[in-house]
Amino acid sequence: MTAVTASENTDMTARTATARSAVQPRPVARPLLYAALVLCALLTLLPFVWGISGSLRSLDEIRSDPGSLLPHHVTLDNFTRLFRTQGFGRFMVNSIVVAAMVVVGNIVAASAAGYALAKLEFAGRRLAFGAVMAAMMVPFTAVFVPQFVLTVDMGLADTLAGIALPSLAMPMSVFIMRQYASSIPDELLEAARIDGAGEFRIFFRIFLPLAGPAVATITIMSFLNSWNYFIWPLIVAQSTSSYTLPVGLAATSQAAAHVTDYGLMLAGAVVVMLPVLVLFLFLQRYFVQGIAGTGMR
Repeated sequence: MTAVTASENTDMTARTATARSAVQPRPVARPLLYAALVLCALLTLLPFVWGISGSLRSLDEIRSDPGSLLPHHVTLDNFTRLFRTQGFGRFMVNSIVVAAMVVVGNIVAASAAGYALAKLEFAGRRLAFGAVMAAMMVPFTAVFVPQFVLTVDMGLADTLAGIALPSLAMPMSVFIMRQYASSIPDELLEAARIDGAGEFRIFFRIFLPLAGPAVATITIMSFLNSWNYFIWPLIVAQSTSSYTLPVGLAATSQAAAHVTDYGLMLAGAVVVMLPVLVLFLFLQRYFVQGIAGTGMR
């Protein structure tokens, strides 16, 4: 009996070693893997480096040498003119308000919907989740006109609420929260119900604290979607008082004779990009955990 056990242990050890050797890259392949990753990272960073470089160059230098990655003469004139642009502060405030409404709306709606779809038994649950999946596959251009007509009929045209309305509950946010909620053990919620906790208490006191990574993921995705969006605000915002930052920068970057001021546009692009980078740096750990958590079940 002991011999059989020892044989089984030896066989199991050999299988484990074989599996580890298959997963770990060979010493020769490791430098090639690192080189490929560095190359991909450089290609990804190239547009950002060019944009930052262009924002520190004069318009004449950009036109004379558009492919240069390093400015010959560093200048902050583009940023100075950007912050002095009429309405820039208003555009920034509008973007912040719209992004805040979209983030809060997605957190509230997606958390409630995801919890219900994953942990509550009700008629039509599978059908509701199928509708969420189907909505993820519909391109925005297919529902653009109906959404605009609905926004006008509700009297929300040329308002910040009308700009934020289509993104208040994105199907992707509901899907992420539902998948993360599925990874939370049912026994934990059942124990709370046995102790007399109601569904609202379970949702706010147990589920939401555990769903922090999923909430961070939804925050980043919804903020990025609303902060950078251009087409919908351009159509809904019919006056400069409702322009968001991307629309306002596009409207004010046209110089005399309809010549695009590329230095001003690149400076604006850098300003628009900074809040997204700062938010991701603060929430990147939770973002990775949230994405990983959606595949636990």
